[in-house]
Amino acid sequence: MSENRIRVVIADDQELVRAGFAMVIGSQPDMQVVGQAGDGAQAVALAETLRPDVVLMDVRMPGMDGIEATRRVSSLQASADGRPTRVIILTTFDLDEYVMAAINAGASGFLLKDTEPETLLSSIRTVFNGNAIIAPSATKRLIEKMMQDGYAKGDTLAGAPSEAQSVAADASSPSARPAYTDPELELLTDREREVLVEIAHGLSNQEIASKLFISLPTVKTHVAHILAKINARDRVQAVVFAYDNGIV
Repeated sequence: MSENRIRVVIADDQELVRAGFAMVIGSQPDMQVVGQAGDGAQAVALAETLRPDVVLMDVRMPGMDGIEATRRVSSLQASADGRPTRVIILTTFDLDEYVMAAINAGASGFLLKDTEPETLLSSIRTVFNGNAIIAPSATKRLIEKMMQDGYAKGDTLAGAPSEAQSVAADASSPSARPAYTDPELELLTDREREVLVEIAHGLSNQEIASKLFISLPTVKTHVAHILAKINARDRVQAVVFAYDNGIV
């Protein structure tokens, strides 16, 4: 029966936090905690050895941080059954700048550490099935942080501000919009752009359907077309694309 479970590794430098997540995950018949790590290096080692389905990764840990660990875990080859190890970043409101770098490193999404147990569990299942998750409240905060700091393509937001950051400091100004946009943006229809904006705002498919007065299957079709056209792995990369190209 264990072969059919979602195998999870928890990486956090606080033992109490790991124990709490482990208790919640362990209560589910379709999930199994196969390892726990107290820092990024341990998380990478466990991922290499155990090839879990999902790693819950804290951002700030001693030694190798969660960003570098995410980059290394995401670069691992898929397991024998063809499934890659996917990473969910765990963060708090005051660490949003590090989340952008982790997403660029290959994370499949992020959650706030105080998220409800039901949300945590459903998010693990969502990521396991190849989709991405973004905490809506954190998405809004993250985009605000990117606009404030002047995020530009290639920035990690963890280092010194680049020249592009000073240029984009006032995101409300027309001159702050990107001078260059990806050619893939022109492939999107007007409706697909509308849907992409709502994805970037952290709305679920059902919420997008309600807001745009279209059916849920139609939203799913638009999302699939958007991801294919912009060559995005998941919704998280779509958020990055949307901000990179100045449509949010």
